[in-house]
Amino acid sequence: MNDSSAAGPTVRERNERRIFDAAELVFARHGYRGASIQAIAAAAELPKSNVLYYVGSKRRLYVALLERTMTRWNTALSDISEEDDPATVIEAFIRSKMALSQTHPLSSRLFANEILQGAPFLQETLAGSMRDWVESRAAIFRRWAEQGRMDPVDPVWLIFLIWSATQHYADFEAQVIGITGQAQLGDADFAAASDCLCQVILKGCGLTRA
Repeated sequence: MNDSSAAGPTVRERNERRIFDAAELVFARHGYRGASIQAIAAAAELPKSNVLYYVGSKRRLYVALLERTMTRWNTALSDISEEDDPATVIEAFIRSKMALSQTHPLSSRLFANEILQGAPFLQETLAGSMRDWVESRAAIFRRWAEQGRMDPVDPVWLIFLIWSATQHYADFEAQVIGITGQAQLGDADFAAASDCLCQVILKGCGLTRA
Protein backbone atom coordinates (compact mmCIF):
# COMPACT_ATOMS: atom_id res chain seq x y z
CA MET A 1 0.00 0.00 0.00
CA ASN A 2 1.31 3.45 -0.87
CA ASP A 3 1.92 5.88 1.97
CA SER A 4 -0.37 8.77 1.10
CA SER A 5 1.40 11.02 3.61
CA ALA A 6 4.55 10.73 1.49
CA ALA A 7 2.74 11.70 -1.72
CA GLY A 8 3.28 15.11 -3.27
CA PRO A 9 0.67 17.87 -3.41
CA THR A 10 -2.51 17.21 -5.35
CA VAL A 11 -3.46 19.14 -8.47
CA ARG A 12 -5.88 21.17 -6.39
CA GLU A 13 -3.20 22.01 -3.83
CA ARG A 14 -0.74 23.03 -6.53
CA ASN A 15 -3.31 25.22 -8.28
CA GLU A 16 -4.42 26.84 -5.04
CA ARG A 17 -0.81 27.63 -4.18
CA ARG A 18 -0.31 29.20 -7.62
CA ILE A 19 -3.46 31.26 -7.20
CA PHE A 20 -2.58 32.44 -3.71
CA ASP A 21 0.97 33.38 -4.69
CA ALA A 22 -0.24 35.22 -7.77
CA ALA A 23 -2.99 36.98 -5.80
CA GLU A 24 -0.53 38.10 -3.17
CA LEU A 25 1.60 39.73 -5.84
CA VAL A 26 -1.33 41.39 -7.63
CA PHE A 27 -3.02 42.66 -4.45
CA ALA A 28 0.29 43.96 -3.09
CA ARG A 29 0.95 45.89 -6.31
CA HIS A 30 -2.52 47.23 -7.04
CA GLY A 31 -4.49 47.06 -3.79
CA TYR A 32 -7.87 45.42 -3.44
CA ARG A 33 -9.73 47.80 -5.74
CA GLY A 34 -7.07 47.79 -8.44
CA ALA A 35 -6.74 44.01 -8.53
CA SER A 36 -8.93 41.78 -10.66
CA ILE A 37 -9.55 38.06 -10.92
CA GLN A 38 -8.43 38.27 -14.56
CA ALA A 39 -5.07 39.76 -13.54
CA ILE A 40 -4.65 37.11 -10.84
CA ALA A 41 -5.50 34.35 -13.31
CA ALA A 42 -2.95 35.72 -15.77
CA ALA A 43 -0.26 35.85 -13.07
CA ALA A 44 -1.11 32.30 -12.01
CA GLU A 45 -1.18 31.16 -15.66
CA LEU A 46 -4.59 29.60 -15.14
CA PRO A 47 -7.99 30.27 -16.75
CA LYS A 48 -10.14 32.79 -14.94
CA SER A 49 -12.84 30.12 -14.54
CA ASN A 50 -10.38 27.92 -12.64
CA VAL A 51 -9.52 30.71 -10.25
CA LEU A 52 -13.19 31.39 -9.54
CA TYR A 53 -13.81 27.66 -9.09
CA TYR A 54 -11.12 27.43 -6.40
CA VAL A 55 -11.64 30.72 -4.56
CA GLY A 56 -15.20 31.80 -5.29
CA SER A 57 -14.66 35.56 -5.50
CA LYS A 58 -12.06 38.30 -5.25
CA ARG A 59 -13.24 39.20 -1.75
CA ARG A 60 -13.00 35.62 -0.49
CA LEU A 61 -9.52 35.24 -1.96
CA TYR A 62 -8.35 38.52 -0.43
CA VAL A 63 -9.64 37.67 3.04
CA ALA A 64 -8.18 34.16 2.80
CA LEU A 65 -4.77 35.65 1.97
CA LEU A 66 -4.89 37.94 5.00
CA GLU A 67 -5.99 35.11 7.28
CA ARG A 68 -3.22 32.86 5.90
CA THR A 69 -0.72 35.57 6.79
CA MET A 70 -1.96 35.83 10.38
CA THR A 71 -1.88 32.05 10.76
CA ARG A 72 1.73 31.92 9.54
CA TRP A 73 2.76 34.72 11.87
CA ASN A 74 1.23 33.23 14.98
CA THR A 75 2.13 29.56 14.60
CA ALA A 76 5.01 29.86 17.07
CA LEU A 77 2.58 30.90 19.83
CA SER A 78 -0.36 28.70 18.90
CA ASP A 79 0.68 25.56 20.79
CA ILE A 80 2.34 27.02 23.88
CA SER A 81 1.41 25.92 27.39
CA GLU A 82 2.00 27.06 30.95
CA GLU A 83 4.72 24.40 31.28
CA ASP A 84 6.87 25.93 28.53
CA ASP A 85 9.87 28.15 29.21
CA PRO A 86 8.91 31.83 28.69
CA ALA A 87 12.28 32.87 27.25
CA THR A 88 12.29 30.00 24.76
CA VAL A 89 8.73 30.77 23.65
CA ILE A 90 9.23 34.51 23.22
CA GLU A 91 12.55 34.13 21.42
CA ALA A 92 11.06 31.53 19.05
CA PHE A 93 8.16 33.88 18.32
CA ILE A 94 10.48 36.79 17.54
CA ARG A 95 12.75 34.73 15.31
CA SER A 96 9.90 33.06 13.42
CA LYS A 97 8.26 36.43 12.76
CA MET A 98 11.54 37.91 11.56
CA ALA A 99 12.08 34.94 9.25
CA LEU A 100 8.65 35.52 7.72
CA SER A 101 9.43 39.20 7.17
CA GLN A 102 12.40 38.01 5.13
CA THR A 103 10.68 35.20 3.21
CA HIS A 104 7.16 36.68 2.82
CA PRO A 105 7.50 40.48 2.69
CA LEU A 106 4.56 40.88 0.31
CA SER A 107 2.25 39.17 2.79
CA SER A 108 3.27 41.65 5.47
CA ARG A 109 2.83 44.67 3.20
CA LEU A 110 -0.57 43.46 2.05
CA PHE A 111 -1.68 43.06 5.66
CA ALA A 112 -0.27 46.46 6.61
CA ASN A 113 -2.18 48.14 3.79
CA GLU A 114 -5.41 46.49 4.93
CA ILE A 115 -4.88 47.79 8.47
CA LEU A 116 -3.95 51.28 7.25
CA GLN A 117 -7.27 51.38 5.38
CA GLY A 118 -9.10 50.70 8.64
CA ALA A 119 -9.26 46.90 8.22
CA PRO A 120 -12.50 46.95 6.18
CA PHE A 121 -12.25 43.24 5.37
CA LEU A 122 -10.79 42.06 8.68
CA GLN A 123 -12.93 43.79 11.29
CA GLU A 124 -14.92 40.66 12.10
CA THR A 125 -11.82 38.47 12.33
CA LEU A 126 -9.87 40.96 14.46
CA ALA A 127 -12.77 41.50 16.86
CA GLY A 128 -13.57 37.79 16.97
CA SER A 129 -11.14 34.93 16.52
CA MET A 130 -7.98 37.07 16.70
CA ARG A 131 -9.09 38.80 19.90
CA ASP A 132 -9.81 35.40 21.45
CA TRP A 133 -6.44 34.06 20.29
CA VAL A 134 -4.50 36.99 21.73
CA GLU A 135 -6.33 36.77 25.04
CA SER A 136 -5.66 33.02 25.32
CA ARG A 137 -1.93 33.61 24.74
CA ALA A 138 -1.95 36.55 27.15
CA ALA A 139 -3.48 34.34 29.84
CA ILE A 140 -0.46 32.03 29.69
CA PHE A 141 1.93 34.97 29.86
CA ARG A 142 0.09 36.26 32.95
CA ARG A 143 0.40 32.89 34.66
CA TRP A 144 4.14 32.90 33.98
CA ALA A 145 4.35 36.33 35.63
CA GLU A 146 2.28 35.17 38.61
CA GLN A 147 4.68 32.27 39.04
CA GLY A 148 7.65 34.65 39.03
CA ARG A 149 9.01 33.19 35.80
CA MET A 150 8.98 36.55 34.00
CA ASP A 151 8.32 40.19 34.88
CA PRO A 152 4.65 41.29 34.90
CA VAL A 153 4.75 42.91 31.46
CA ASP A 154 1.33 43.50 29.91
CA PRO A 155 1.15 40.53 27.52
CA VAL A 156 -1.22 42.10 25.00
CA TRP A 157 1.08 45.09 24.48
CA LEU A 158 4.03 42.69 24.35
CA ILE A 159 2.44 40.76 21.48
CA PHE A 160 1.72 44.03 19.65
CA LEU A 161 5.34 45.06 20.18
CA ILE A 162 6.69 41.83 18.69
CA TRP A 163 4.30 42.00 15.75
CA SER A 164 5.22 45.59 14.90
CA ALA A 165 8.97 45.33 15.51
CA THR A 166 9.38 42.25 13.35
CA GLN A 167 7.07 43.41 10.55
CA HIS A 168 9.02 46.66 10.27
CA TYR A 169 11.72 44.90 8.25
CA ALA A 170 9.20 43.93 5.58
CA ASP A 171 6.83 46.90 5.60
CA PHE A 172 9.57 49.55 5.86
CA GLU A 173 12.32 47.75 4.00
CA ALA A 174 12.99 50.83 1.84
CA GLN A 175 13.66 52.89 4.96
CA VAL A 176 16.03 50.29 6.41
CA ILE A 177 17.89 49.90 3.12
CA GLY A 178 18.13 53.66 2.59
CA ILE A 179 19.55 54.32 6.04
CA THR A 180 21.95 51.36 6.08
CA GLY A 181 23.08 52.02 2.51
CA GLN A 182 22.63 48.42 1.41
CA ALA A 183 21.17 47.18 -1.84
CA GLN A 184 19.07 44.68 0.07
CA LEU A 185 18.90 42.97 3.45
CA GLY A 186 20.57 39.57 3.62
CA ASP A 187 20.61 36.64 6.02
CA ALA A 188 23.24 38.27 8.23
CA ASP A 189 21.14 41.44 8.53
CA PHE A 190 18.02 39.57 9.58
CA ALA A 191 20.05 37.47 12.02
CA ALA A 192 21.54 40.61 13.58
CA ALA A 193 18.16 42.31 13.81
CA SER A 194 16.67 39.17 15.38
CA ASP A 195 19.47 39.04 17.94
CA CYS A 196 18.91 42.69 18.82
CA LEU A 197 15.16 42.26 19.27
CA CYS A 198 15.60 39.13 21.36
CA GLN A 199 18.13 40.85 23.61
CA VAL A 200 16.01 43.95 24.17
CA ILE A 201 12.60 42.29 24.51
CA LEU A 202 13.72 39.39 26.69
CA LYS A 203 15.62 41.73 29.00
CA GLY A 204 12.54 43.95 29.21
CA CYS A 205 10.56 40.90 30.32
CA GLY A 206 13.13 40.00 32.98
CA LEU A 207 14.31 37.00 30.96
CA THR A 208 17.63 35.73 29.66
CA ARG A 209 18.16 33.88 26.41
CA ALA A 210 18.20 30.11 26.78
